[in-house]
Parts: sequence; C-alpha cells; structure tokens
Amino acid sequence: MKRYCLALDLKDNPELIATYEDYHKAVWPEILESIRTSGIIDLSIYRTGNRLMMIMEVADNFSFADKAKADNENPKVQEWETLMWQYQQALPFAQPGEKWVLMDQIFKL
Repeated sequence: MKRYCLALDLKDNPELIATYEDYHKAVWPEILESIRTSGIIDLSIYRTGNRLMMIMEVADNFSFADKAKADNENPKVQEWETLMWQYQQALPFAQPGEKWVLMDQIFKL
C-alpha cells in the first residue's frame, strides 16, 4: 500500500467553503464508486482556512494516469469535477490545468 498527499485551495469565501463542505457530507454514489474502483483504499480531505489536503492510501497497482483516464471517460465524474471547480482554485504554483498538486514528503517518524 502507498500513501499520497495532495493540496488544493478553495476560493477564500466562507459561504463557498461551507457549501463545498456540505457537498462532501454527501458525496455522490457514482463518485465514491469511481474512487473505490480505481484502487484507492482510503481517502480523507482536511481543511485549514481555504487550503485543502487530501490523503490517499492506494493499492500497489494504483495509477494516477489510469485514474485520470477513467475519470475523463466518466460523465458523472466530469459533472462532479465541474461543480467542485466552482469552489476550488489552483495553488499559485500549480501547472496550467492542474488541480490537486502532489505533495513531497519531507519527514517521517
């Protein structure tokens, strides 16, 4: 099993942040299925201010490329991503078109 941490910002607006959190209290079943079938075993999102951090525990055969391909071919995932982008904004150093940015581990006990 592997662990990945990713970061993304929300638009710095308390109402938008509250709505974003509400959506994540009842994530669409199709999105949950897409996550599970991709090899993601556990996924958590944390927030401080408008900064998000996602922690993913994945199977050894998990592939970001395969997940992206499956997501691009899934209309419900695309609908969810378009909806969520209303609340999200790219990190200042993200590449064009990049949402969640993979974080580098700098310490482990």
